[in-house]
Amino acid sequence: MKSLENEQEAVNEISTVITDPPVKRRRLNHNAFGYIFSIPFVVIYLVFHLYPTVYTIFLSFTNALGLDQEKVSVLTSDIFANYKKILGNLTFREGFVNTFLIWIMNFIPQMLLALLLTAWFTRHRNKIRGQGFFKVVFYMPNIITAASVALLFATLLGYPTGPVNDLMVKSGIFTESYNFMNNKTIARIVVAFIQFWMWYGYTMIILISGVLGINPEIFESADVDGASEFKTFIHITLPNLKPIMLYTLVTSLIGGITMYDIPKSITDGMGAPRNATLTNTMFIYNQVFGGSYSYKNASAASMLIFLVILVLSAFVFLMLTDKDEAREKKENKRRMKEFRRAQKLNQQGGAF
Repeated sequence: MKSLENEQEAVNEISTVITDPPVKRRRLNHNAFGYIFSIPFVVIYLVFHLYPTVYTIFLSFTNALGLDQEKVSVLTSDIFANYKKILGNLTFREGFVNTFLIWIMNFIPQMLLALLLTAWFTRHRNKIRGQGFFKVVFYMPNIITAASVALLFATLLGYPTGPVNDLMVKSGIFTESYNFMNNKTIARIVVAFIQFWMWYGYTMIILISGVLGINPEIFESADVDGASEFKTFIHITLPNLKPIMLYTLVTSLIGGITMYDIPKSITDGMGAPRNATLTNTMFIYNQVFGGSYSYKNASAASMLIFLVILVLSAFVFLMLTDKDEAREKKENKRRMKEFRRAQKLNQQGGAF
């Protein structure tokens, strides 16, 4: 009897479990964690990037002349007066030309040397020993702060006494000390060389990363076909590096146009000699902190530089984009839309 009672109790418990509704467990929404982790970035971006940009745009259309000004008002007679004044400023145009000259002088040799080192480090037939050591050595200048590098070269080229001048005079090359930074051409070359020396290692690392991302089977096929290392690099490596080189060109262009710390630290801060090393950002700094406190002119110049960067970046992107690949993507996208539209029509027809 006891066994029958126990069996009946077990059956009752099982039926109770089956008939009772299941307890709903609260599922965690993992998307919320992503939103939470992105909050610091969003806040920092809004406060330190978006707000200053919008406020700079606003100031470029006002009469702002420093923090002591009681009232800042938007220009009514000619809203683009600040922009016209900056475009007509000879110093701004001279700084614009200097900026592009110095950037071109450092970017071309920087890219050539970075490509050469990339080809050397990524040789598939003979591995270079001590690659890690050389990569660290070449990348090391990029770690040093720009002010420290500028101070180093200012000391080396010091006048009337400096290591370079002392070496030249003692070796008989110069009869007396020479002020290198008083020559416009030499001053530009020095600034361009410092930029080149600091950034060629970074460009090399970016290009090496791009080469390592190429399918190794392509290089193996080239080796089987008997292609030389030079032809492999020209016909395989470079075409596959096109997106990476585009990224490097655009980022270098942005960095070159906004160049400030090197020419500011190695000269008197005003673009000596005779505005030869004056850059766009130095012009903006001098407008604000050079005594006039002309926030309106500095803001207008900043917006003009921003527009130049935007236009040139878009131009470079369009020029280096593979037209055939873009056309093929557009055609595939069109076909996909037609397929989905036909599929939707078929589903609607089947519903009736």
